[in-house]
Amino acid sequence: MAGSIFGWRLATPVVAGVLVASTTFAAEPARQVTFTKDVAPIFQEKCQSCHEPGSIAPMSLRTFEESRPWARSIKTRVESRQMPPWHIDRSVGVQKFKNDMSLTDAQVATIVAWVDQGAVQGDPKDMPPLKPVATGMYWQAERDGFGPPDLIVKSGDQTMPAVHQDEWWRPLVDIPITEPRWVRMVEIRPSNMQGRKILHHSIAYHVLSPENVDAVSTGTANGPRNAANQSVDDLVNRRPQLMEWAIGKGYDRFREGTGKLIMPGEKIAWDQHIHAAGEEITSGSELGIWLYPKGQEPTKRSYLIGFTGLKNGPLSLDIPPNQISHTEGFTVLTQNTIITNFQPHFHLRGKAMTVEAILPNGSTQIISSVSNFNFNWMTNYIYDDDAAPAFPKGTIIHVTAWYDNTSNNKNNPDPNQWVGWGDRTVDEMAHAWMNVVYLTDAEYADWLAKHKPATGTSQQQQ
Repeated sequence: MAGSIFGWRLATPVVAGVLVASTTFAAEPARQVTFTKDVAPIFQEKCQSCHEPGSIAPMSLRTFEESRPWARSIKTRVESRQMPPWHIDRSVGVQKFKNDMSLTDAQVATIVAWVDQGAVQGDPKDMPPLKPVATGMYWQAERDGFGPPDLIVKSGDQTMPAVHQDEWWRPLVDIPITEPRWVRMVEIRPSNMQGRKILHHSIAYHVLSPENVDAVSTGTANGPRNAANQSVDDLVNRRPQLMEWAIGKGYDRFREGTGKLIMPGEKIAWDQHIHAAGEEITSGSELGIWLYPKGQEPTKRSYLIGFTGLKNGPLSLDIPPNQISHTEGFTVLTQNTIITNFQPHFHLRGKAMTVEAILPNGSTQIISSVSNFNFNWMTNYIYDDDAAPAFPKGTIIHVTAWYDNTSNNKNNPDPNQWVGWGDRTVDEMAHAWMNVVYLTDAEYADWLAKHKPATGTSQQQQ
């Protein structure tokens, strides 16, 4: 039975099941809901890291006086699950995450009831103590309890004029180590608060030493493999990266017992995309690196792969004006693979993305889906270790992407423009950034034995 999105019919039942969102909230509380007793603790837990003075949100939500004028807007955003920025489809695919920042159904119901009942303050004595305001840049991983990074690699700063074409800045910087070390987590951030306005993406490519060539992924393929006609996606995925960051992303936390090896003499080749923000801003990027303790080195490498949503390559992307469009792409797993996270990547017209696995036996399995993508929040959904799915070699990762090039898309700068593939913010692209870990046949058989019968994230047939 086909479904629909934006009034368009969807061709397959898999996609239909993903994109027709259905969210059931808990029953509205019968008692009086107040800000001080009920809502403020939720805001402190889930909202105030962004909604505080000097942070990235347009308003502070620390106090009743700050929050009350925005009550109706708050209700709309939390009820539609636009805020906090956790846009994963809650009806399909993996549903257990290490970094889940979403509101529970009960928390949503509480906020909605508070607004519907008149958004009252309540007894000031019930107000929890205010948390201190962050006075500068912070590491999200540190806020989440992982401590400060062991290493920080800085790109240096670049100045973007108030009005200017997009720029790409690619400095080369040493990694400050004197012995081989394994990386367990990475995070990229702008080098200052103003940099959040101009930094569209920042990729920390890993320039390897000859002893570290195993950091090059060989476990995926799409398109022709010969030297004269090798696909762009193949080439990109074979260039090792410590991390990709885009607007609103947090950190990459690798699966326990896996990581990335860095060696003395290696470098970071930065690839930073900056765009004008109406004021002159000087900023750059910083890469925080959390290391495994010595003696706890992992046995497996983690690889960052951009699974394509464009089966005929970048030049085939063609989005007409004032229309909804969609594309799809296919990547073959040439090794048994665990997928450990999902991060959809679009630009301003991106609307929805579904990633499914087509197994060698012909069965299919939805891995993850986002149906209300927001360009300002490139959220990274990190799977719990026991929920991360594994697939046998020969599995095809199928990415389906939708674009909204109409006036209904509030991020759309001009719905009357034709849009093609490109690196500029006003251009478009579509891929799913996912970290993967490869398994031997024996390891995959062991994984299957431990994951039967299914919880919706495992499969028993090869």
